[in-house]
Amino acid sequence: MYVVSGVLWPGDDRAGDLFSDAAVLAALVAVEAAWLDALVLHGVAGPDARDHLTGLVGPDDVPALGHDAEAGGNPVIPLLKLVRKRLKARNPAAAEWLHKGLTSQDVLDTALVLCLRDALRQVRDDLRGQIASLVRLADRHRDTAMAGRTLTQHAIPITFGLKAATWLTGVLDARDRLAALDLPLQIGGAAGSLAAPVALTGSPAVVRDLIETVGSALDLRVREPWHTARSPFTGAADALVTCTDAWGRIAGDVLVAARPEVHELTEGAVEGRGGSSAMPNKQNPVLSILIRRAALAGPPLAALMHTAAACAVDERPDGGWHVEWDTLRTLARRTAVAAGQTTELLAGLRVETAWMTANLTAARPGIDAEQRSIAPGAASYRGATDQIIDAAIARAKE
Repeated sequence: MYVVSGVLWPGDDRAGDLFSDAAVLAALVAVEAAWLDALVLHGVAGPDARDHLTGLVGPDDVPALGHDAEAGGNPVIPLLKLVRKRLKARNPAAAEWLHKGLTSQDVLDTALVLCLRDALRQVRDDLRGQIASLVRLADRHRDTAMAGRTLTQHAIPITFGLKAATWLTGVLDARDRLAALDLPLQIGGAAGSLAAPVALTGSPAVVRDLIETVGSALDLRVREPWHTARSPFTGAADALVTCTDAWGRIAGDVLVAARPEVHELTEGAVEGRGGSSAMPNKQNPVLSILIRRAALAGPPLAALMHTAAACAVDERPDGGWHVEWDTLRTLARRTAVAAGQTTELLAGLRVETAWMTANLTAARPGIDAEQRSIAPGAASYRGATDQIIDAAIARAKE
């Protein structure tokens, strides 16, 4: 059961159960179950120790586990105590072999990777919808003239199709950054040497096979222990912020263009959205406001992940590791929320072409100053607009 925390982060429910306490708990159990199964499959534990650990813990256990986690500093310790207690009643052999050869960081890091993967899957789905909307906007409005603006002032005439293509480029960069992410399994034992697993099996080669089996079960790539080399998590944080950067740039343009005196873009109308508690005349661009909020909040969270990675000491950091967990969860959920809001914004965005024409006309003759100085007799001053739009659209289809 996930209790929505969206009173102070409106829209949080768009992230659903992603990275909720219940989801983290389920991921922790999934890692323990995969390791236990691998021990049995490779003959390290007897066949009677096999147990998928289903039904032993659930959402109702979250409050107690959250409370008890303080004593050891992480949630794996009380979780194991609870699972062993309940497992002994149905499978004593499994209870004896549970977690043997692992350490808390192995389980928690890998569980975070599983939760992160689910969040990234939702973000990728939204990116596909955004890309489709932006391709349509760029192509449909390649000839829709408007005033280009630099440093808040009129620059030269452009088309809205060109603006949409630049939005598209940012979203495509975010898509590619996510696609390049590496989210591997993390198993290193107490200090990253795999000492306990090797002692259990008598062979580093067998341990490698064990880890490969766990990776296959969880659908995670296997690599050497990264318990103090945190680039998988800092890389994920950077990729998430690349997304919110791109969406924030779009939202910023919409917020400027939605001003009544500009009125070139309007958010899609949804009953009950955008109102004011005191001024019935208002129609606030709420989606863009909330997207920009996420873009402002994301970079400090990613920076905190980098700070934690840089402050890692010894074979398990004292505080640096601990600060990652909720920071990563918060960044992932907020990005997933902004992803859904951006998808909705772009799908319903209204392009006020008449206002674009009127604003461009009002900006003349000043806005044509560059053309007059460079190509006064030219019938068109659009440069490579069509080629830029076509290149963005072609990249979107890759």
